[in-house]
Amino acid sequence: MTKPNTILTDTFGREHTYLRISLTERCNLRCTYCMPADGIALSPKSHIMTYEEIYTIAKEFVEHGVTKIRLTGGEPLVRKDVGRILEQLASLPVELAITTNGVIVHRFIDLLKKIGLKKINVSLDSLNNDKNTAITRRDYFTKVHDNIQLLVKEGFEVKVNCVLIKGFNDNEIVDFIELTKTRPLQIRFIEFMPFDGNKWNLDKLVSLEEVLKEVYAHYDAQSFIRLKDAPNDTAKNYQIKGYAGSFAVISSVTNPFCDSCNRIRLTANGQLKNCLFSTSETDLLTPLREGKSIVPVIQKAVGSKKKIRSGMETLEQFKDPDSHNNRSMIAIGG
Repeated sequence: MTKPNTILTDTFGREHTYLRISLTERCNLRCTYCMPADGIALSPKSHIMTYEEIYTIAKEFVEHGVTKIRLTGGEPLVRKDVGRILEQLASLPVELAITTNGVIVHRFIDLLKKIGLKKINVSLDSLNNDKNTAITRRDYFTKVHDNIQLLVKEGFEVKVNCVLIKGFNDNEIVDFIELTKTRPLQIRFIEFMPFDGNKWNLDKLVSLEEVLKEVYAHYDAQSFIRLKDAPNDTAKNYQIKGYAGSFAVISSVTNPFCDSCNRIRLTANGQLKNCLFSTSETDLLTPLREGKSIVPVIQKAVGSKKKIRSGMETLEQFKDPDSHNNRSMIAIGG
C-alpha cells in the first residue's frame, strides 16, 4: 500500500506519528531540573494557543499520519479549559495520553474515563518526602503518592517518571523497582538532560549502564528479564521475574533512540520543535492565525530534523554551554 502523505517523514525516513502538545507553561510545582530557581518569563496569554487552535493544529497532524497525542505542560491539568481540550482531542481517531505531576489528577478521573484516556504518566523523583520537597520546591509528596495508587486502582495504565540525579536520588533505584512487585506500574528512570537554568552537568547524570549495575548488584541475574521494546520506544524495558509491574530506562543522553524517533513537539505558544534538544523552533501559530496553510511549515520543520540529538553526536558536545541554549523544560513540554 502506498502512503497517502509524507509531510511527516524526514530525510532519514523517520515517520513522525507521535505528537506531544504542551497545553501551558504554568505549573503548581517548581522542579529543579525543569524550571530555573527564579522561574521563567511566561508567554503573554495572547501568545498561548486557544483550545480551538490546539484542536485545529492537532487535527491537521492526525490527517497527515499522527496516531498518538500526549498532552504535557507545565502541568496540563492546571489549564482552566483542559476539560474542553480533552473532550475535543478525544474526538479525533488517535490514542490520547497525558503526562502530569499527579497533584490534582484525582479531580479528573471521571472525565478521563469518560473520554477513554487510559495512559497516564506521573512524575515522582523520590520516595522520600523531604527529598521530593527539595526537588519540587513544594510539599505534595503524599498527595502524588496517593494519587498514583488511586489511578492504578481505577484501572489506568500508569507509568512513573523518575529523573535520576547523581548524589540525590540514585540510591533509590531499587526502592522504585520494588514498587512494581505487587503493583502493575512501570517505573521509568530518565537521564538528567540539559535545559536552560537547570544547572546540568555530565557528572550529575546517571547512565543506563549505572542503573543496570545497581540492579545486578541487588537482584539475581536469573530473575532479571529484558522485555521486548515496543516499536519506536524511547525506553529500554526490564522486569524482575514474578513482579506485577516493570521498569525502564530512558537514556536520551548516553544511549539515544534517535534512529527510530517518531516524536515531534508543539509548545504551548504554538512553536514546533522537531527534537527535544533542538535550540530552534518553527512558528505554527502565526500562519494559522493569518489564515495560511500550516502544512508546508510542518513539512519544512520535519524535513530539517537532524539525525541525532539535534546534531549533538557525542557526549563531549554536551559539555559545550551553547548546547544548553534551549528553553527550560517547563516551556517546552515534557
